[in-house]
Amino acid sequence: MSIAPQFDLAVVGSGVIGLAHERGMRVVVLERTDRPVGASIRNFGHVGITTQDGKGLDYAIAGRAHWLRLAAQAGFWIREAGTLIVARAEDEWTLLHRFAELRDGSVDLLSPDQARELASIADPRLVGAAFCGNDLRVNSPEAIPALARYLATEGVEFRYRTNVTGVEAGVVHTSRGSVSADKIVIATGHDLDLLFPEITEEAGFKRCLLHMLETDAPAGSQFSPVVLTGTAVLRYDGLSHHAEATSIRERMARDRPELADAFVNVKMSQRPNGRLVLGDTHAYAHTHSPFKEEALDDLLLREFTQLLGVPLTVRRRWHGEYAWAATEPFFVREPAADVFIACVMNGTGMSTGMGFAESVLNRM
Repeated sequence: MSIAPQFDLAVVGSGVIGLAHERGMRVVVLERTDRPVGASIRNFGHVGITTQDGKGLDYAIAGRAHWLRLAAQAGFWIREAGTLIVARAEDEWTLLHRFAELRDGSVDLLSPDQARELASIADPRLVGAAFCGNDLRVNSPEAIPALARYLATEGVEFRYRTNVTGVEAGVVHTSRGSVSADKIVIATGHDLDLLFPEITEEAGFKRCLLHMLETDAPAGSQFSPVVLTGTAVLRYDGLSHHAEATSIRERMARDRPELADAFVNVKMSQRPNGRLVLGDTHAYAHTHSPFKEEALDDLLLREFTQLLGVPLTVRRRWHGEYAWAATEPFFVREPAADVFIACVMNGTGMSTGMGFAESVLNRM
């Protein structure tokens, strides 16, 4: 006589990708730490929909409704605040015109004065901005734990401080014994190689390490939307794939090689308490040095001093981290029957993860 599995679905990892797999009557989430502390709480809290492209844009659009629904159900802070992409050079302004043309009315072009009504940009080089009104803003360190608590009230079982040591069809082996489930999702992000080294090596898997800061906001300032700058051309497919992006990339490499070398994305979001989250640099390797280079933080602070017009007081510093692969941003594998690996490999997990998880569930 066979014994029925304990769960319909076992999810390994309690980040945004793992928690988005919320379908099923009997669900267990296995997490090696005692609370979510990984990539999903270390970011800008930016649900950036409009700057995605292709499959990523589809996932982001689908996920928007999930974010709004879950925020209402779980009670975490969310704002339909949008994204402001500021142009401080004519080639950036040209690219934003092209971007707006291709987004069918979801992007509004603003004059410098109109842009400054939304965000206190002091840089005199500002020539205009694009406003993406569909984008969302959450407070990640609050939202992810709140979502986990809500799912627990809905019957999802969470087993924290439980390290997964192996997975096979129908069974997850852990440091606290084996867990049986009809279907299994592995959503461990940048630690995916710990369970599946051969699969991740074949995919060219690396970890992307980010320098990020939290500062006080300048007195009297206000920043409703998330703010992006011309460096976004290097980061977001909705911008970087256009021919107009070439001159920006070449100009940055020529005039600001330190930004290009550190893969800097000058980006900012404001927390509900008023502080600013600033970032970020990008470095790609399988294993990173544990030592934090102050020169990279100094580089970011110089950029934001120029953007905002005043020196900034740093209150917190940290490393962000996410899984990365050059050729496959949305990584799905089935290494055993009804065992699914699900990983966003381009740093857009907050923006695309909800829709991506829905697509994985639909494959089961």
